[in-house]
Amino acid sequence: MAQSRNTTVELTVPATFFVGLSTYGTMMLGDKALEFYNDRNPEDYIQIPWDQIDYVSASVVLGRIIPRFAVFTKENGHFSFSTRDNKATLRVVRDHIGNEKVVRSVDFLGVVKAGLVGIWHRITRRG
Repeated sequence: MAQSRNTTVELTVPATFFVGLSTYGTMMLGDKALEFYNDRNPEDYIQIPWDQIDYVSASVVLGRIIPRFAVFTKENGHFSFSTRDNKATLRVVRDHIGNEKVVRSVDFLGVVKAGLVGIWHRITRRG
């Protein structure tokens, strides 16, 4: 069985890890790390120490609803999660990594706008 890095746990919540097919499990937020454990296989887990998190990006829909968030690490890429209560989860994460490292991700219209601006710049440079 996997050893937890945390000595105290602040929040335990059912969660989904998005990689290929969704993996269902439990997310534990404690004093030393963010941990995700697969429900079907306890040896399939993710442990991210707080000092290894670069920033957390949250998707916001309709100004209030947070359907998922991504944890970007300094060395190992990013991990996308959704929990039963994303707001409470992000509050605990914010307490550990700082308010400036929890950011709102770009919405759909922002992505479209950036793409159109990029196309416009490429067209105007050629002419």
